[in-house]
Amino acid sequence: MLIGEVARRSGVSARMLRHYDSLGLVRPTGRTVGGYREYTPEDVRRIFYVEGLRSLGLSLRQIGRTLDDPGFTPAALVGDLVRQSEERLGRERELLERLRTVDAAEPAGWPDVARIVELLHGLASPSAARRQQAVMAPAEAAAVPAELLVKAVLGETDPNVAGALRWALARAGGDGAASLAPGLADADADVRRRAVGALAELAGDEATAMLTGALGDPDAAIRRRAALALGARGVTAAVPTLLGMVAHGPNDVEAAERLGAMAQNDPEWAGRIMAALAGELADTRDSAVRLRLVQALAEMPAALALPLLRDLAEDEERPVALLASALVSVLTAGHPSADR
Repeated sequence: MLIGEVARRSGVSARMLRHYDSLGLVRPTGRTVGGYREYTPEDVRRIFYVEGLRSLGLSLRQIGRTLDDPGFTPAALVGDLVRQSEERLGRERELLERLRTVDAAEPAGWPDVARIVELLHGLASPSAARRQQAVMAPAEAAAVPAELLVKAVLGETDPNVAGALRWALARAGGDGAASLAPGLADADADVRRRAVGALAELAGDEATAMLTGALGDPDAAIRRRAALALGARGVTAAVPTLLGMVAHGPNDVEAAERLGAMAQNDPEWAGRIMAALAGELADTRDSAVRLRLVQALAEMPAALALPLLRDLAEDEERPVALLASALVSVLTAGHPSADR
């Protein structure tokens, strides 16, 4: 079979067949009287082997060594190709992600592109100081996409860098809260904690709604963090969790402050919170719990807290009675009208 016919049947150009011949990859077995290349069925079969291996990503040199190696084992070769392809795809995915990040920033010029690329490199640094420096760099260039900051904050373990990222995310605006939604649903509690920490520093109804949902998280630390953030926003859905924090800790002082602020601003909820605190005091005999509850009464409106504190000043537990008595003195000194 002459080269033209081989080219038609195999789909390999005559030029490429000559190249294979020059490399010694597929040499025609014979020549015609006129000197034309003449291929046997075995030669054509080898051409198909070459094309098949090329489709798997092997170079011509690799193909030559493979076909001429009597100890060649396809399994080893395919395994190597799989690993190489996975590495290549990983690099391509990273490149695609970087390109999408730059595109999302809508850069106005190359300085903006350079700023985003510099930030990406900085955030990938193993040095916490370098990551923090990258986040805190002047932001006169293109706006940093919220998605980039969210990805970084959800994976950041250094508290200083995480704080810088939350600060940058709060300044970035955009869809920061929406971008945190997958983190809030992550199976890893550490990731969910970082998501709640970031949401706590974001303003807006969406962030508030997501924090409210986090009150039902199975992780106690997440529930506490969400409750403190919501309490600062005056969201009364956080009251039960805050009451539990006052009674059992940790963060009992912060929780009491949040409850006090809500009580000062909402008379209806002031009554409910006072009733809940009084109920907890009546239901427990744990001295440490009772002391925390009494201390929380200092944050309540004086007119509501003083009657209960005066009763507690006569409590049979001396530490409770002493603390309540001291708080009565403080509150009456600061609010004379409350004593009338």
